[in-house]
Amino acid sequence: MKTLENKVALITGAAQGIGKSMALLFAENGAKLVITDLNAEAGENVVNAIENNGGEAIFVKADTSNPEDSRKSVDAALARFGKLDIAVNNAGIVGPVQSIEEYDLNAWNKVLSINLSGVFYGMKYQIPAMLKNGSGSIINMSSIVGSAGAANFSAYVSSKHGVIGLTRTGALEYSSRGIRINAVGPGYTDTSMIDFLDSEQKDIVGASHPIGRLARVEEIAEFVLWLASDKASFATGTYYPIDGGYLAQ
Repeated sequence: MKTLENKVALITGAAQGIGKSMALLFAENGAKLVITDLNAEAGENVVNAIENNGGEAIFVKADTSNPEDSRKSVDAALARFGKLDIAVNNAGIVGPVQSIEEYDLNAWNKVLSINLSGVFYGMKYQIPAMLKNGSGSIINMSSIVGSAGAANFSAYVSSKHGVIGLTRTGALEYSSRGIRINAVGPGYTDTSMIDFLDSEQKDIVGASHPIGRLARVEEIAEFVLWLASDKASFATGTYYPIDGGYLAQ
């Protein structure tokens, strides 16, 4: 039996990067997928890749900063597959690289609305669906800067700290009702989110991890797969850095 056989999973921001890698891996392991993103073409391409490999998936165009879109995504899972077992609140943006005194107010609000409010909106609608099952697993994507600072990234750092607090609060409220809620903190990962760096800068950032390189999307996806599965049945309320030793320094 596959790890996620007969499970229904919703992954936000799944058209590329870590989200796409998780969607493909979950499908390989038997999950039926609801993929959400703002990029409809890329999202449909992920669905096609899953279906071409014998899996089942649907795409929902959704903006996580819009609570109605979060509700719509859960409703789509229930309408197509009849339930929701797993949710990965993965969608996020970095925002501008600016000092606090220079930070654009509209940019601050946008980063917080997607990275933090978007996770809250997701959980608000995912949890009732899971309560109907009596079980569920929610994984919220934070970052290594969820527990460390990073100069000139005030909104991103603040949002990722907030995700950890929200995760712990949710776990305290719902673990006794069968829903496990955890956060994952990837180290710097080789995705388009760090394309504002040139190749030399990426090498420097990679070398800042004791393991000596950037993370690969597949490495993050494999850990999230474990958290989503019943193999992690006693794991809840915890923040898991997957960071190549970055926070050990």
